[in-house]
Amino acid sequence: MSIVKICGLSTPETLEAALAAGADMVGFVRFAPSPRHVELAPGRELSAMARGRARRVLLAVDPTDQELEAALEALDPDLIQLHGAETPDRVRAIGHVAGRPVVKAIGVAEAADLDRIAIYRGLVDGVLLDAKPPRQATRPGGHGATFDWRILDGYGSAPALDPGPWTMLSGGLTATNVAEAIAVTRLDAVDVSSGVETRPGEKDAALITAFVEAARAAFALAPASRRDA
Repeated sequence: MSIVKICGLSTPETLEAALAAGADMVGFVRFAPSPRHVELAPGRELSAMARGRARRVLLAVDPTDQELEAALEALDPDLIQLHGAETPDRVRAIGHVAGRPVVKAIGVAEAADLDRIAIYRGLVDGVLLDAKPPRQATRPGGHGATFDWRILDGYGSAPALDPGPWTMLSGGLTATNVAEAIAVTRLDAVDVSSGVETRPGEKDAALITAFVEAARAAFALAPASRRDA
C-alpha cells in the first residue's frame, strides 16, 4: 500500500487542503527552531481536525520526556517521527513512553549512511530517509535538498538494512520530481514539506494538491515495490 505524507502543517486551511487531497499522513512539527513549529494549543486543534481522516504524525527532535508527554497529551498522534540524534536506547525509551509506533529519520548523503539503519532494527516501525542537512544547519530537515536516489539500488533486498514494515522517502520532493523519485527508488511511501511551500513554513494548498495527485499517479504506474520484488 502506498503512503503520501504532508509534513509541517501549521494552519487549518493547509491541513484541510492535505486532507481533501487524500493525504494518508499529516505531520505536525514540535521543534522551536523550525519555521513549521506548532505550539501545543493550535496543535491540539489541528490534530483534532485530522482525527479519523489521516494518520497524525508528531515530529520531534531529541525530545525530553517532559516535552514528549506534553506533545502526546495535546496532539494525541498516531505515530512518532524522531528526527534528531536519538540513540537506539533513547528510541526504545521513547517508544515505551509513547506507546505507539515510532519512525526514525536517517540523514542520507552517501551509501554508507544507510548503515545506520541497522542499529535501529527491531526498535522502530519504519524509517524515513531524508537528505542529510548542510553542515551549519540549525535543524535536521526541511531544507528542500535531495540526495542521490540511486544509492538505494538493492535496498529492499538487503536484510540487514530492512528496518521494519516500511521505508519513507523524503528530502527535496516536489510535484515535479516525485514521479522520478518513486520510479528510481521503488519505495512505496513519500514525504514532503518544503516542496509544497511558497516560502519556509508557508504551505500552499494548490502545491499540496498537485503533490498528492502526482504521487498517486506515479504509484499507480510504478513497478512492484522493492519490498515485494
